[in-house]
Amino acid sequence: MWEQIRAAWRVSSIFIVGLIVIFGGIFLGGLLSSSTNPPGTTPAVQATASADRDHDQNKPATASSVTPSPSPQGSAKKQSDQQSDQQVAQSSKVPSQPSPHQETAAPSPQPPAGAATPSTSAAPSSPAQDHMHDHMAAEHMAATSTPSPSPTNGQSPAAPASTAPPPASNAAAAPTAKPSTGDAAAGRLVFRKCQACHSIEPGKNMLGPSLAGVIGRKSGTEAGYNYSPAMKSAGIVWNPQTLDQYLTDPAKVVPGNKMPFPGLKTANDRADVIAYLAGGGQPAAAAATPQPSPGAASPTPQPAQTPAAQGAPATSVTYIPDARYTVRSGIADGRMAYIGQGGEIDGKVNPVLTAVEGQVVQLTLINGEGAEHDIVFPDQNTTSPRVTGKGASTTIAFRADKSGDFVYFCSVPGHRLAGMQGQFLVTPRPPPQTVVEADISREATDLPPPIGKRDPQTVRVDLFSVELEGRLAEGTTFGYWTFNGKVPGPFIRVRVGDTVDIHLKNSADSSMIHSVDFHAATGPGGGAAALQVDPGQEKSMTWKALVPGLYVYHCATPMVAEHIANGMYGMILVEPEGGLPPVDHEFYVMQGEIYSDMPYGQRGSAEFSVEKLLSEHPEYFVFNGSVGALSLLHPLRAKVGETVRIFFGVGGPNYTSSFHVIGEIFDKVYTFGGLRSPPLEGIQTVTVAPGGAVITEFKAQVPGNYTLVDHALARTERGLSGILQVEGPPNPEIYNGQVMPGMGH
Repeated sequence: MWEQIRAAWRVSSIFIVGLIVIFGGIFLGGLLSSSTNPPGTTPAVQATASADRDHDQNKPATASSVTPSPSPQGSAKKQSDQQSDQQVAQSSKVPSQPSPHQETAAPSPQPPAGAATPSTSAAPSSPAQDHMHDHMAAEHMAATSTPSPSPTNGQSPAAPASTAPPPASNAAAAPTAKPSTGDAAAGRLVFRKCQACHSIEPGKNMLGPSLAGVIGRKSGTEAGYNYSPAMKSAGIVWNPQTLDQYLTDPAKVVPGNKMPFPGLKTANDRADVIAYLAGGGQPAAAAATPQPSPGAASPTPQPAQTPAAQGAPATSVTYIPDARYTVRSGIADGRMAYIGQGGEIDGKVNPVLTAVEGQVVQLTLINGEGAEHDIVFPDQNTTSPRVTGKGASTTIAFRADKSGDFVYFCSVPGHRLAGMQGQFLVTPRPPPQTVVEADISREATDLPPPIGKRDPQTVRVDLFSVELEGRLAEGTTFGYWTFNGKVPGPFIRVRVGDTVDIHLKNSADSSMIHSVDFHAATGPGGGAAALQVDPGQEKSMTWKALVPGLYVYHCATPMVAEHIANGMYGMILVEPEGGLPPVDHEFYVMQGEIYSDMPYGQRGSAEFSVEKLLSEHPEYFVFNGSVGALSLLHPLRAKVGETVRIFFGVGGPNYTSSFHVIGEIFDKVYTFGGLRSPPLEGIQTVTVAPGGAVITEFKAQVPGNYTLVDHALARTERGLSGILQVEGPPNPEIYNGQVMPGMGH
């Protein structure tokens, strides 16, 4: 028995010794490899080591699998927690959330030192011009860019990548690397304007490729997207370091890349947007407080009303209501009821309707179940027509001319007792308050005086492209792109034969390249071919005004429609020799569309929606850039007996206008803005295409408010109206009737 035990022990001892020798050799080999292997250690070894270590530590592989250069730090299968932290410290950016691609991501070739990062809002391009938009998976982020970023502007990931420092030096580097970790929520704001060209939905390629799963993806490999040869052959695997390098200076990292933006200016912006992409865009829903984009000129808008919105006299006539509500009849909790639709009352049963004393209220009643209904506001002496049949509707408008706590109800016998009754609360008019949002709307009177008689000369014109957050509507802001900080851009006035010396400067804070195309210029791009200006730069050129007329100008940098929709349009008048006939007042009015991600009327910081632009579904139609620009904020004014000239144009970019002034007939109309032909006379409505213009003239003969509209009148419900206030004595020979409050026609 003892002999058997001794024999078994000898066999076991030999086996144990053999195991010790084998594992000891593996362990020593790993140590020797980590200390002697050159930077060319294979990516596969690094990936394997990272995966094994993360498996043992039950940690995401994000930090350990992303190396700052194509040279891994080591190839040992298992590292200590300290080594893992050191590799994190060496990374210029470490996403806060892991990406499924990161565990196997092979490091890419080292881009040139000092390479920079793309910015939040890359300039979009035409779908047919894939070379104009050489997108990598994170290409096209341009929030605050400079044309030639310095390597010192942002964190350089190249330094720790060039060598494999010992663990001690790695640990020492950790404190300086940690602050570079990006904030994914802030990155969502940086990414805002990138949405014009990129989606974070898997497989959804737009003007640029989808950025879903960009971390760990090889450049030029997103399925279904047509990359340029330069991007296809770059051979870069996108990780936080290579993204940071590329976003700093795309053209330097990938020679031949023709993306129309110079890169992101700051390391923080690059870090934040990389963290956002690494998280798959998830922080977008969690972003709590909307903040202005870089270059914002105003704080977050407040829900307070502007003085202009409250300052109109109670007897004034307005074509656009101050408060809109829609309710439908239905059954709630076993009782008949009005149920709110849209806005703050959506889904609420017998919602509390509110207004400020003196405001005009518009209410639409929809029959939701087929029984006969109406709605009555007894204290306002207002009763709607009855609606019978499911889906039938009616709309009423009235002025809340006194404050108090009132009721509304259905007057059909038995319906009020059955539950169809609600509260209508009218608050007293508050004192004037300061507008919080930056007013980007240009006043209609902001235009230079007539030139009159003079010889041709050289006229210098200075345009300054500025991106800023401004007031779109009450309590709503939007990221505008502007000429000289207003929408529309400045009204330019020259005479036929003048030489226009145009100087275009792009703000250093701009995220985009900008340009200008003058419809009045003869030559490539209307000047845009020579005036593509990087952020912080300035270019100039001259052109000669050959044909008199009223012309549109606009930015012509891809995607051109996006630049126009965000506010980059204006007009230039080329006066004929001797000028135009004198009038008492000249006004400058342009119509545009706003394609916001937020629905019309919702408060907050709205973002641009490329999907709505391409499907031609604007949320807002505006005169001079914002809702109420020419009614609440800057109404037009004239007196009885004075002559009025309106320079009207359509920036667009998509919708034709049927320009009309309610209550007036145009005495003269210079169709299409042309001044070589005699004007038409006695015109009610004039059609103006996107990129087109018209000059209209009339004489104010009766006092009152005259509403400027596009006679596609549904657009007034989305903000499109202006007011011409005419003061003076009544003229009963022309108009003899009492103006009723709230009536615009």
